[in-house]
Amino acid sequence: MEVDSGIRHHTQKPKHREKKNQKMPIQTQICTLCCAPVSRTAPFSRKPVGLIANKNANLGVSFLGRDSRSNLWHWRKKNEYPIISAVEEGNLGAHLPRKRGVVEHICLIRAKEDLSEEQEKDMLDYLYTTQYQMRGIIAISLGRISNQGLEKYTHAIFMRFQTKEDVAKFYENPFYMGVLKDHVMPYCHAVVDVDYESEVEDDILPIFRKGEEFNYGVESVVLISFNKSSIGRPAQAALDALANLTLEFPSLIVQATKGQNINNSSKEYTHGAVIRFRSFEAYEIFVNSSEYKDMWNSIFQPIIQKAFYVNFSVDPVGKELM
Repeated sequence: MEVDSGIRHHTQKPKHREKKNQKMPIQTQICTLCCAPVSRTAPFSRKPVGLIANKNANLGVSFLGRDSRSNLWHWRKKNEYPIISAVEEGNLGAHLPRKRGVVEHICLIRAKEDLSEEQEKDMLDYLYTTQYQMRGIIAISLGRISNQGLEKYTHAIFMRFQTKEDVAKFYENPFYMGVLKDHVMPYCHAVVDVDYESEVEDDILPIFRKGEEFNYGVESVVLISFNKSSIGRPAQAALDALANLTLEFPSLIVQATKGQNINNSSKEYTHGAVIRFRSFEAYEIFVNSSEYKDMWNSIFQPIIQKAFYVNFSVDPVGKELM
């Protein structure tokens, strides 16, 4: 995310959301998969998890203190509501839906220690407003990371685009460049960007991340650096294993995407993934399941250099101003 100070920018103040007479809580979008854009204040107190893992790390940390299979059974019994999902539990692979290609954009920011609440609000407001000032952005979430981990990133931004061309235009857009120059970089030490191509169900709600299922939950962002010798088929096989596992738990997971980083100016991480969980409890059940732990330990650990995870809660959208 390079800033060209010579590019002009707009001074227009951010537009309001739909309900103009209410204020929006600063959403905290951080992820711990292992870990989304967050709402800028969490709706309830949760124990956030954010961590850096090397190839020998065990990311299946126990949070619940109970048998994971028992947790999953009780979760499913308690949440026997209709599930809007491409694949029904127990029917994996049947009636596969049509897919639509999308491009996911992840940005992590390391803000200065003396960042004030007013400066933070100004920065996040302008970043959120970019979706109204340019074409191509079809979904967005952002907020403060509650657990910075060893990398000490403080804020996360997630955006979805329709095409790679839209992403390229986004980086060069005068309004966005102006936001970076005047409202982001003065408050930050470092920025890392990851962009990847993925697929979602070819329907308006999953594409635009709209509807009740996307109004709340926990977004988990995963950045992974695979060994050079593993980039290609081994890395893709690992990501496919993760994707297939998420499809087995529609009662826990709303949507998951993954892909190889196509941002040539930011190569610290080779791949990324974003998973939307229905709740923090759902996240805990998933990462503590034996299925997830076995997959991570046997498939990912032998071929990765490091993995960075952050989690953030997602508040209902449309209640207040950002």
